[in-house]
Amino acid sequence: MGLWTWYKCLGCLVTLAAIYRPAQSQNLSSTDINVVSWRLAQGATHSWEYGTRAQVLLELNAPLYSVFSPTPIPPPSEVPSDLTGPLSDVFNIAHTIVANRSYSNGNITGPQPLMSDASAGDPASIGVSVLLANWTGQGHADGLDYAGAARDQLEFLLTNVSRTSDGAISHRIDQTQLWSDSVYMVPPFLAYYGAMTGNQTLLQEAYNQIELYRKYLRDQNANNTWKHIELGSYGTDNGHWSTGNAWAAAGMLRVLGTINQSEFASSMQSQQSDIANWVQEIHDGMYLHLDSSGLFHNYADDPSTFMDASSTALLASTVYRLSLLWGVDKHVLTAELCRRALSAPTGTTVNVSMALVSSVSEPTPTSSSPPPSSTASGTPGMLHFTSDGWLTPVVDPYDFSDQGQTSPEGQAFILAMQAAWRDWAMERSQKAKVKTNDAVDTLSPSGSRMIVQALAAGILPLVLV
Repeated sequence: MGLWTWYKCLGCLVTLAAIYRPAQSQNLSSTDINVVSWRLAQGATHSWEYGTRAQVLLELNAPLYSVFSPTPIPPPSEVPSDLTGPLSDVFNIAHTIVANRSYSNGNITGPQPLMSDASAGDPASIGVSVLLANWTGQGHADGLDYAGAARDQLEFLLTNVSRTSDGAISHRIDQTQLWSDSVYMVPPFLAYYGAMTGNQTLLQEAYNQIELYRKYLRDQNANNTWKHIELGSYGTDNGHWSTGNAWAAAGMLRVLGTINQSEFASSMQSQQSDIANWVQEIHDGMYLHLDSSGLFHNYADDPSTFMDASSTALLASTVYRLSLLWGVDKHVLTAELCRRALSAPTGTTVNVSMALVSSVSEPTPTSSSPPPSSTASGTPGMLHFTSDGWLTPVVDPYDFSDQGQTSPEGQAFILAMQAAWRDWAMERSQKAKVKTNDAVDTLSPSGSRMIVQALAAGILPLVLV
């Protein structure tokens, strides 16, 4: 057996050993994830909370119907029997919103949001679940007009909401104002509507909105991190709010995934490349400011602001997603440090600047989130979770300048991180298996036996890792 062949084979074995050795770092268990899911179900009451909850439940429990799935869009209209349960929470959200729409909006007809809100953008976040409910025939069972509700939401955005002179849709109803949050709420809905209906114009509009928001909010004097709020007569925020940057990156990736799985993927390659580059732009700027604790400050470049676990979780999820969608691994090791910090037990001392990442924990299977009648005990003994399962410390979701006690969106961000990491780790595992099999196949029979025997005895992982 040649030295180079041995070298290739051992390199693959190092990777496999790193992935499959017993977890030596922190990781949330399926029980922990269920508790987080239950607290999210309890706490979600606002439009963007409903929309974000629906999205992360797709990613975590029914990935076949997530835009991050390799399944083409539209997805299967007939729900597989094993996904009926996992999708029930998503469909329940769509049902509740559409059933109460007339009451919420004062019995108006025509273009209107899915629910009344001072934000023009936030209600659109629920639109993906409504479109999915329509596509899978939920209206035949409950008599609700999901298609009409989604169409009214679309027309409301395109015709009723004010815009900047160059076409950026306002995040607010009362004035033309742009918030970084809106990139998660509006463009993914526009893109999904376009992919589901074969309308490339809507997919292009989703891209256009991202491009325009980036034009106004990207701060080239701050390493391309995004400002939070621009324009309007009051309430602007030129600070680099960590959650706002995470919202923007996460929304862009949902649009990227949607375009990539649509029938227009090949004709929109340049748009996809732009979006991937813009996400990396945010990553490059944000991770310069990661605290040694593994968390971001509420304002990334302002260490006088409090630490925030929620933005840390969502941004980490976007690193894994960018790796999966576009093969960009630049910040994966840092995201791993953040994930481990967020999963650490009480009493753990975390110092990212001193850490060395050399392995990936084996994915832990996660079950569907508990139904509404379920009870959740909590997550005792966790550094960044309260004893009853709420992520901490977090920004107040209703006042971005203050630290909060509980945050439904923070719970959702933990689920987004867990789902993205699981998908990323599984893909990495599969690639490592293929490489190892290919390398072993090149060895002589005696060489192959030596490798197999060494693995069985545990010698190679101990020596090489």
